[in-house]
Amino acid sequence: MTTVSTAFGLSQIGQISVNVHDVKKAIEFYRDMLGMRFLFEVPNMAFFDCGGVRLMLTLPGQPEFDHPGSIVYYRVENIQAAFDALSARGVQFEAKPHRAAQLTDHDLWLAFLRDVDNNLLALMSEVRR
Repeated sequence: MTTVSTAFGLSQIGQISVNVHDVKKAIEFYRDMLGMRFLFEVPNMAFFDCGGVRLMLTLPGQPEFDHPGSIVYYRVENIQAAFDALSARGVQFEAKPHRAAQLTDHDLWLAFLRDVDNNLLALMSEVRR
């Protein structure tokens, strides 16, 4: 058995992978509709920058990977302004932004949307009181 040092711990996300079925359509949605910064494209994959975390859009490599991905939560300063801007571009939301939690010093607001491959995405905003 190996002993793990208590000093080590994973703490930073370098990349998140999201399954798509048409890379070109996905690029248009994430770049043009969501306004994300496109980095580059290689066969069957496209990459975007999310404030230092790389988002990889990729065709599923094997049938067992062909399913919607985890929910990616995008932090925004003003959730209503983000909702309005994205809605004006034609992004369809599941519902309007709502307060999901009332915490000690701030409220957590969420709004959910789907991309062109039906992956669930979310906007999140922590509003200080």
